Amino acid sequence: MPSFRYELRFEGCVAGIDEAGRGPLAGPVVAAAAVIDRTAAKRRLLKLIDDSKKLALENREEAYEAMVASGLVQFAVAEASVEEIDRVNILQATFLAMRRALEALGARPDIVLIDGNQVPPSLSCRAETIVDGDAHSYSIAAASIFAKVTRDRYMAKLAEAFPGYGWERNRGYGSREHLDALDRLGLTPHHRTSFAPVRMRRDGIAGAPQHEALTDG
Repeated sequence: MPSFRYELRFEGCVAGIDEAGRGPLAGPVVAAAAVIDRTAAKRRLLKLIDDSKKLALENREEAYEAMVASGLVQFAVAEASVEEIDRVNILQATFLAMRRALEALGARPDIVLIDGNQVPPSLSCRAETIVDGDAHSYSIAAASIFAKVTRDRYMAKLAEAFPGYGWERNRGYGSREHLDALDRLGLTPHHRTSFAPVRMRRDGIAGAPQHEALTDG
């Protein structure tokens, strides 16, 4: 379970940063930055906050709404587009989304805790990485929820405009449903052509992957 043990190692304002959507074949990558008022946050709120991958959809939504309603969690969400992903690669696009989320926070934190093992270049403040940080830090876990819920909602709306791919369920990941739809319906402007299963179908290359593991992120 997350705690504030990492945040308490530092003086001043501590933010958490996490992303959602590095692995999908379609849609943007989304990052969020979050700062929790540790002096005022009650256990009732904190018990809702966990690694977004461990929470059921309804629990993620509940945590998102509770954090917003509490007024005790400052957050910002930003994205890098499919075009940016294809131009600079998914890692650099993720870093771009993280920088944008941090800049959108308003007040600059003294330090940011970042899920993973890489610090995005050109951040505007000091940063430390925590592997599996969304499972250990409340701030990172909160950011993971904001990023995941925001992206899931976006993909559900996108599914209405582009039916048949199952994005309201698979969120753009390479599920069998999604790959079958790519074979049947073709590409959309929201597909990442730098990802092999999409690129191979676009180019008509035999042996395009027929199924990819559906993961959450």
